Amino acid sequence: MTAVTERDIRLLSDALGPLRDREQVAARLLEASAKHSFDPDKELDWDSPPEPGKWFWPPELLSLYDTPLWRRMSEEQRMDLARHEAASLASLGIWFEIILMQLLVRHIYDKSVTSNHVRYALTEIADECRHSMMFARMIQKGGAPAYQVPRVYHNLARVLKSVSTTPGSFAATLLGEEILDWMQRLTFPDERVQQIVRGVTRIHVVEEARHVRYAREELRRQMVTAPRWEQELTRLSCGNAAKVFSVCFVNPQVYENVGLDRREAVAQVRASGHRREVMQSGAKRLTDFFDDIGVLRGPGRAMWRRSGLLA
Repeated sequence: MTAVTERDIRLLSDALGPLRDREQVAARLLEASAKHSFDPDKELDWDSPPEPGKWFWPPELLSLYDTPLWRRMSEEQRMDLARHEAASLASLGIWFEIILMQLLVRHIYDKSVTSNHVRYALTEIADECRHSMMFARMIQKGGAPAYQVPRVYHNLARVLKSVSTTPGSFAATLLGEEILDWMQRLTFPDERVQQIVRGVTRIHVVEEARHVRYAREELRRQMVTAPRWEQELTRLSCGNAAKVFSVCFVNPQVYENVGLDRREAVAQVRASGHRREVMQSGAKRLTDFFDDIGVLRGPGRAMWRRSGLLA
């Protein structure tokens, strides 16, 4: 495919309609960032002790909810599971955000440093720095350990963030952002949940909405303008990323740390219809978008089904 100019882009469209001007999108996002950005160190009360009888994550969003094992657990053990799963999810979020920051730096490396598009990317990187520190502080506040992804996926990400093509980068970015965002939108209004967790998720939801918009607009653009081989590679890499995400979502060490049998817990999570429904509900807005713009085609779609994120 020959080089595509900005004027050409304005004449192109996909199933969602005409592509939007990159600079106009970035300008609106910069304006929103100026109005709705937060400093978690100042915004949240980190000195208050944990609130007795409150959860660190909504029980319905926990991996073992409504399983036979869940029904045998005491309320204290269930709440401890919530504390550890919140730490596992925050650890996963930090891992994704570190990858995202590197992908964004690669994305803007050859672009005009005075453009709104690059300026917003740098703004988003600053947001993600704050989010990663905020998540780390939340883990410490809860008293659970940080949970690393398995070493094989940790090293696989080294390759991804070094060689990923542009549409592949933004597809992976959305996968890492949108399912967690769906869960956090249910968490921050939930009065059963610890106030510090509600505050962290509220900040993340507000700021992440801009990041999702930026990534969606750029992925649409790339899927229209990229050569066919790159589109096919994006479909395959995105399907593989869905598998990795579903495996890494909750570190199995969580179950041992709350006194459960690891194998039994993992088996019951895999067999849980409730858990499957939660994960597919969390992914639905994203999979509908991917379907519209042509990402969920061919072998990649089958990989998404095997991941359990696509009904």
